[in-house]
Parts: sequence; C-alpha cells; structure tokens
Amino acid sequence: MTGWQPFTTTPGAGPVFDPYRFPGAVADERPEGAHTTLGLLEPGDFVRPAPDPGRRAAVPLKPTDRRRLDLHAVLTAAGIAPRPGDLAAIEALCALDDTTHAALQRWITRAP
Repeated sequence: MTGWQPFTTTPGAGPVFDPYRFPGAVADERPEGAHTTLGLLEPGDFVRPAPDPGRRAAVPLKPTDRRRLDLHAVLTAAGIAPRPGDLAAIEALCALDDTTHAALQRWITRAP
C-alpha cells in the first residue's frame, strides 16, 4: 500500500443525510412506505395527534405579553438572537404603547 485507499466493500455504505439540514431526506434502508419523513420513528412508536384548537382555554393575553411574543417573533424572523442581558430591554420595550411597538417592528423588518 503506497497511499490512502478507501474501502470499496463496505456493506450498506450509502449517502448519509443530516435530517436537520435535509428534512425530506430518508437515509434508512426500510422498504418503501415503511419510513417516516425523518426516519426517526420505529415500529410501535406512538404519534400524538395534533391539539384541537377548540379545546384550548380562552385566556386572553395581556398587551405586554402579546407585544413580547410579537417582538420575539420579529427578532427571530430577522435572524437576531437576543442576548441574556437584552431581556430587561425587551421588557421595557414591551411596556410601550402599540403605536411605538408597531414602529419598532417596522424598523426591525425594514418594512415601508
């Protein structure tokens, strides 16, 4: 042997897909129709049904909580991760009125 040579007789060697980067890829060797989208469920696993929106408790959010959720959603969509020290600033911004908060969201998203 004079250099590096790959093994050509590796059994079952196939492409390996990262399920987080390629969510539709199936990398297991199961028969057609026996796999899941991510290939993570085994036979006998229990999949919980989606929650019924009609059975949710009707608890309205306080305006500050709604603004906090909206601000976190806008920051996440813009690719901005708040640092732990930013939580006090987020609380202060969420205490402002809806008009100021709408302007803040428009500035973050750079919407007209």
